[in-house]
Amino acid sequence: MKRATVDTIGFKALTQAELAEVITEELQQPSFRTKQILQWVYQKGAVSFDDMTNVPASLRDVLSKQYPLYTPKIIKKQVSLDGTRKYLIELVDGAHVETVGIPYKDHLSVCVSSQAGCSLRCAFCATGQAGYTRNLGCGEIVDQVMLVARDFEKRVSNVVFMGQGEPFLNYDASIEAARIINEPNCLGIGARHITISTSGILPQIRRFASEPQQFTLAISLHSAIQETRDEIMPGVKNYTLDRLRDSIISYANATGRRPTFEYLMINHVNDSNEHLKALVAFCRGTLCHVNLIPLNPTPKSRFTPSPLERIKDFEQYLTSVGIETTIRQSFGADIDAACGQLKQKYK
Repeated sequence: MKRATVDTIGFKALTQAELAEVITEELQQPSFRTKQILQWVYQKGAVSFDDMTNVPASLRDVLSKQYPLYTPKIIKKQVSLDGTRKYLIELVDGAHVETVGIPYKDHLSVCVSSQAGCSLRCAFCATGQAGYTRNLGCGEIVDQVMLVARDFEKRVSNVVFMGQGEPFLNYDASIEAARIINEPNCLGIGARHITISTSGILPQIRRFASEPQQFTLAISLHSAIQETRDEIMPGVKNYTLDRLRDSIISYANATGRRPTFEYLMINHVNDSNEHLKALVAFCRGTLCHVNLIPLNPTPKSRFTPSPLERIKDFEQYLTSVGIETTIRQSFGADIDAACGQLKQKYK
């Protein structure tokens, strides 16, 4: 089994199946060692193989040499008045990603990054303007959830893959991270409380429909008019709205699950009546839920958020025609809330 990223990020690149292969086939150890090691790393938060007191010293020594156990470092943390915490994290090779912890009532949600940087160049996104560095290993994604839980000293209840990067351009690692987050021997978070967002990478939407776990799918739509979407999301212009809609309907038919459409409200860009009618037409027959999201403005950006009254107009009209809609509450407005903003400021 090929493990191309192990040399770079060590143990955190291994899937559960790959670890089992290493333990049983390469190292000729009993299979129960796989469960032990997974529990130490992802349930107990071990930062060294030396911490694993019920694992033979000889096995710990081999693993530490061949699959080193790296842990991320918090470079900067911002805390909002509403309790939201945003982290800039440095990975073993010096790459940086952002993670957000959002406390709400009795729940703690974490927004994780799947890539360091992003190649899609969405015009409204600070991450897209900074370019792409590399994919994250599955364990590096899970590390973000564990880091936030430790900092809050609280169990995480929801995880969304909506941070830096396009999860479906790092599909295997993102799905494996979601599985580890869901695995009872690891983080044990319910599959329906794990949401993976994509800008619309159609081949991977088809793959996602066949996954046995009931993870939630979110689509970063942002416009149902092709010309507007191509302008603000040039990285997915080859995946046309007609094809995207067909893929979403096929997904809903195959899984019976309701996808969410993320719609960033941008003043004088996608908030006209024409855009509203196009959004209604796109939604009909897709079993969707629409999330209207006020834009978090970034310095030097030409984009500004739609007025709240306009966002409410969208919500009321969509609801009136039978499309389930909510306005996402904005968190962390007094810190660098936009994706990639803290990283850019740090640089």
